[in-house]
Amino acid sequence: MKGLLITVCMVLVSVAFMVSPAGTQAVIQENPSTQDVLVKSEVETAVSMLHALFKKYQQGIMTLEQSKELGADLLRELRYGFDGYFWADTTEGVNVVLYGRKDVEGRNRLADRDKKGIFYVKEFIEKAKAGGGYVEYWFTKLGQASPQPKRSYVLLFEPFGWVVGSGYYR
Repeated sequence: MKGLLITVCMVLVSVAFMVSPAGTQAVIQENPSTQDVLVKSEVETAVSMLHALFKKYQQGIMTLEQSKELGADLLRELRYGFDGYFWADTTEGVNVVLYGRKDVEGRNRLADRDKKGIFYVKEFIEKAKAGGGYVEYWFTKLGQASPQPKRSYVLLFEPFGWVVGSGYYR
């Protein structure tokens, strides 16, 4: 039993080393299509987490509001790589979660435009309703003063009416 535990620990340490954020970030910087694949995969994973919470609602373990609240709390804290985070807006444009921006949560963002006039939240909703997709726009990175080009992947989680997304700065 002790040998099995040591083996499992060694495998986990090896896997953690192989997929370390530093290694992943270096590969991503060299190949933008790798960034696209990573962001899409992370959003799909986040949405699968929401599916699990919705299933708890369907099983009567929690109310719909409880599953939404827990989903928002988890998305708000969920991270990947060095600076990967998630956000969610309703299909009506009301922000549910935006990393580091609790002041935005609950606000309708349909009228928000980037510096080139792109109504990026409207584009998020359109792409998500079409089955998911990428949106390019300018957005101010947390802690920065001016907007930077960003590419994001968005996906609809229909049971909550949420558009879930994540992206990277180019």
